Amino acid sequence: MPKMKTKSAAKKRFSFTASGKVKSAQAGKRHGMIKRTTKFIRDARGTTVLCDADAKIVKKYMPYNR
Repeated sequence: MPKMKTKSAAKKRFSFTASGKVKSAQAGKRHGMIKRTTKFIRDARGTTVLCDADAKIVKKYMPYNR
């Protein structure tokens, strides 16, 4: 059986915690910061852990990073 391939886009955007949860950057901070409130920008700093439904999809893209 050949090896499964990891999706390169997922590899660049997501990482895993020690317990196997999926970490990602906060959404909504790529552009359009003028129209965002200061509170939104402040709260969207750092990283977040994906919900179980989204994490299931990402784990399918990254078969060897469990």
